[in-house]
Amino acid sequence: MKHSEPNKPLVTHIFTADPSAHVFEGKLYIYPSHDLDHNGPSNDNGDQYAMEDYHILSMDDPTAPCVDHGEALHLRDIPWASKQLWAPDAAYKNNTYYLFFPARDKNGIFRIGVATSPNPTGPFTPEENYIPGSFSIDPAVLVDDDGRAYMYFGGLWGGQLEKWQTGTFQPDATGPAPTEPALGPRVAELSDDMLTFKHAPKEISIVDEHGQPILACDEDRRYFEGPWVHKYNGRYYLSYSTGTTHKIVYAVSESPQGPFVFKGTILNPVIGWTTHHSIVQFRDTWYLFYHDCSLSNGVDHKRSVKYTELHYNEDGTIQTIDPYGEG
Repeated sequence: MKHSEPNKPLVTHIFTADPSAHVFEGKLYIYPSHDLDHNGPSNDNGDQYAMEDYHILSMDDPTAPCVDHGEALHLRDIPWASKQLWAPDAAYKNNTYYLFFPARDKNGIFRIGVATSPNPTGPFTPEENYIPGSFSIDPAVLVDDDGRAYMYFGGLWGGQLEKWQTGTFQPDATGPAPTEPALGPRVAELSDDMLTFKHAPKEISIVDEHGQPILACDEDRRYFEGPWVHKYNGRYYLSYSTGTTHKIVYAVSESPQGPFVFKGTILNPVIGWTTHHSIVQFRDTWYLFYHDCSLSNGVDHKRSVKYTELHYNEDGTIQTIDPYGEG
């Protein structure tokens, strides 16, 4: 088994994407989605992403071999779901491992489900129904230092976020006008048992250095999908994909629910249409996990998870990473 290397696919026997990395039990665990071959269309609705199960990966350390622990959860085992197990996340609380995942319900509407296991690699047992009040895609869960847990989620277009602006699903809804504030991700505090929301999800405000909202026309800075929140020196860092410009950017707040002030770019565009990431500290080093389509020669619905080191400046800003360069 080969050892892992920065900026190289962690595994090559399957296609993996959307990595959510965590340190559990002193090891690195990665919770990705699993890209499959398909014969369907490729479009802005995301029909090319026909994933139906999750494989969990682990490494004893970032240079150790990456182990695929096999199928941890499959679509057939989720009573409420009809298709498309997209980007998941995991969390540990109550002596339990929780796997949070999006899928379309029987009506084709994306919801967020939860499954549990005593082990970080699963197998995971899903709840009978999705989380009440959940919608859209890309759940990311932060268990804060005080034990409170927050879920961040939401993605435009195929992820349906713009269809929830009224609080109910409007199938024909479009996003805000270019000169209006961009849609932000949603946040909801999780109940103590991690299975429901304590309150209705709230929109996160992302603003510029003058406190003005990032606008929908600002393709280099506006939110599109793939939220992730981590803490560094007591501050909350929200990072996300800008979608059409394919960047991973970030904003910072003193509160887990924002508002977040935009700061800059973490990762320049990768090969392939989507970009999706996570940030984790292992021992004394910070790492960025991400994906691209280099292994599939640029075929955008088959991606591979990679990682690289992430570096902070003295003022807490993050140095921009070129995925195909030295920095």
